[in-house]
Amino acid sequence: MRFSLNWLRHWVPTELDAEAVADRLTNAGLEVDSVETVGAGLDGVVVGRIRACEPHPDADRLRVCEVDFGAEAPVTIVCGAPNARPGLVAPLATVGTELPGGLKIKPAKLRGVASNGMLCSAPELGLGQDAGGLMELPGTLTPGRPLAAALGLPDHVIEVDLTPNRADCLSIRGIARELAAIEGLECRAPEIEPVPAASERKIQIELVDPAGCPRYVGRVIEGVDPNAPTPAWMVERLERCGVRSLGPIVDATNYVMLELGQPMHAFDLARLSGGIRVRRAQPGDEIELLDGQRIEPDEDMLLICDHERPVALAGIMGGEQSAVHADTRDILLESAWFNPTAIIGKGRRYGLSTDSSHRFERGVDPQLQATAVERATALIVEIAGGRPGPVLEQRDDQHPLAVRPVGLRVERVNRLLGTGLTPERIREILERLGMQVEETADGFEVMPPSARRDIEIEVDLIEEVARLVGYDNLPAREPRGRLRAIVDSEREIGLDALRRALQARGFSEIMTWSFVAIEDLERLGLAAGAQPLANPLSQDLAVLRTSLLPGLLRTAAANLRHQQPRLKLFETGHVFAAGDGEADGGDGPGGEWQRLGLLLAGRAEPESWLAPKRPFDFYDLKGEIEHLLGVLGHRLESIECRPAERAWLHPGQGCEVRLSGETIGHAGQLHPARAAAAGLDGAVFVAELDLDRLRGRELPGFAGLSRYPSVRRDLAMVVPESVPAASLVATVQESAGEVLEQCIIFDQYQGEAIESGYKSVAIGLILRDVSRTLTDDAVDSVMLRVTDSLKRECNATIRT
Repeated sequence: MRFSLNWLRHWVPTELDAEAVADRLTNAGLEVDSVETVGAGLDGVVVGRIRACEPHPDADRLRVCEVDFGAEAPVTIVCGAPNARPGLVAPLATVGTELPGGLKIKPAKLRGVASNGMLCSAPELGLGQDAGGLMELPGTLTPGRPLAAALGLPDHVIEVDLTPNRADCLSIRGIARELAAIEGLECRAPEIEPVPAASERKIQIELVDPAGCPRYVGRVIEGVDPNAPTPAWMVERLERCGVRSLGPIVDATNYVMLELGQPMHAFDLARLSGGIRVRRAQPGDEIELLDGQRIEPDEDMLLICDHERPVALAGIMGGEQSAVHADTRDILLESAWFNPTAIIGKGRRYGLSTDSSHRFERGVDPQLQATAVERATALIVEIAGGRPGPVLEQRDDQHPLAVRPVGLRVERVNRLLGTGLTPERIREILERLGMQVEETADGFEVMPPSARRDIEIEVDLIEEVARLVGYDNLPAREPRGRLRAIVDSEREIGLDALRRALQARGFSEIMTWSFVAIEDLERLGLAAGAQPLANPLSQDLAVLRTSLLPGLLRTAAANLRHQQPRLKLFETGHVFAAGDGEADGGDGPGGEWQRLGLLLAGRAEPESWLAPKRPFDFYDLKGEIEHLLGVLGHRLESIECRPAERAWLHPGQGCEVRLSGETIGHAGQLHPARAAAAGLDGAVFVAELDLDRLRGRELPGFAGLSRYPSVRRDLAMVVPESVPAASLVATVQESAGEVLEQCIIFDQYQGEAIESGYKSVAIGLILRDVSRTLTDDAVDSVMLRVTDSLKRECNATIRT
């Protein structure tokens, strides 16, 4: 919120300078971002009145003006401004003046005509943005008067960065009430008297969606002049608040928004068909907005419609077809209260962020609509003329807008703040903030002002007391209490240990948003259960992620574009799924899980003469996963990778990672089509693992060494190429029983003497019994069970 200090002083009679005002507001929780000085360095610039204005004899675009500036004789000025005319009052920079931009005014000859000074536009003086002509001053100003004195300069523009709960301060009215309460001063609000109706013109208003808009106030004004000039004082105040002047009707509504905090809109009445209907969008609705964008609003969007078509996006932007133009004569003023839930986030879908939506999303004062219409009516009639009709109000009492009283205990205030405030002091603070206070047995019942919809519970009131007392004035005391040491469980591996293990292998940790674009998830086949955000930062951050893969792939693509030849990335974080959706590898529908994501891309080894160049492959990723699990304390034999398919994995190069027989995630090469869609060239290998299961482990236990010798027997077999080694080991372990101490695959062969589609695998079995020496018969019995199981389960042929 930007505002002019001079404007604020019309409401609060304070002698504080700009820096002091900024400090007071910041200390009270309204953080000031910047303080800018406007109109400094205007010594030598005076009020001038053009007496005569003639065309330049040798230049079509120049005029020779005789300007009265309070001296005995007028001064001759050559000027090229299109609005230079007799009777115009404008700023005059006299000879010797140095303007804010550094231009020094000297006597000059322009096409043979002497010019002794310069008539100025607003940007040349640092007072505005309209560079289309001379700055037009009120005709009542006396020629020769210093411009700074005439306009109350210098002024200061203060910008406050408000938190979303302080929508009441998005206006001069709100800031003034805050400053008055902080300083204990009177807030002098302008008197807003009802403007009597001079016309009987009415229009029908219908609230089809009262939950979204329970109050709508309108007023017809006939016979306005939209080409009338906006007064200079209003233009100055608007521009210092960052709003450009667009004509008297729009300027008046913007002025009321900045002054009172109530956004308003004006429709060209001749372009409305029938009356006004406030409803949700329907299939087939279409509207061209004031910015030229033509949209088909979603069905959850609130619209202002006439009896034929939409004419505005409620609370966001008006439509072009019903806008006020130069030929407009009759207007309809709109002042409504829209439920923030009906407005929040809707404009961002179409790249719209307006002053109106900014206020409606946070909640405006629900008692302000009729007052704002009266104020805007008075300004428009004063500036552009016209005959106002009666004020028309449509409301729905099924949706009450009043704030509710909140109980406050004095003991609770002092206990939380560490103060010794008396009930009288607390009451005085709350009443300065415009609250109605009634005593109760243990404190007060407090009714907040209608604009303070952020005050709902007791601690909200305690915060208000703390702000007004001053955070710097609250006592500083040592905290008391018992501290309990929290010891990490030995059954859970710390995240730091996991990070160190990956960093030791050359991985770099990344941190990406938990919000992603729905398109990123759809490309990977992971969009099921993606929860949309009610108020997304942008369309690229519109849903909660169901996987870590989008963030990993975006980061990888950015690094590869910047010619990084080798990437090893990891990320830990939460993934989410809503409703019936399920995050990849989740326990069931709906929930939140912690994940570890890995990504390999580019060269497998740093460039060196020691090793040949080769890209990462599937076994590099598999090895990294096995190494990590081993470092974290998991037994190698408990790790298993089985072929599996996922939409985001390359067929034939994807696996399901299992730990102690339980699936903990998936890994493999990213599907080439998915990689290309993500802007990645070459093979990319990714994995996503359940972090909670990864970090859990069994406690190590002591086991004594057997006194009896082990026996080793080797088996060579031919099996189909599709049979994974893990299946062979699992079959051997299950059939051999407890005497199997270790199973080792020590050879694999494909080639001559081996049928195509098959492979020869050699396995070593180390057998030991803890209670006796194994006999040849016992060993032969075990080996017979093993060979039978391999033949039956794995279609193996034993080689002799």
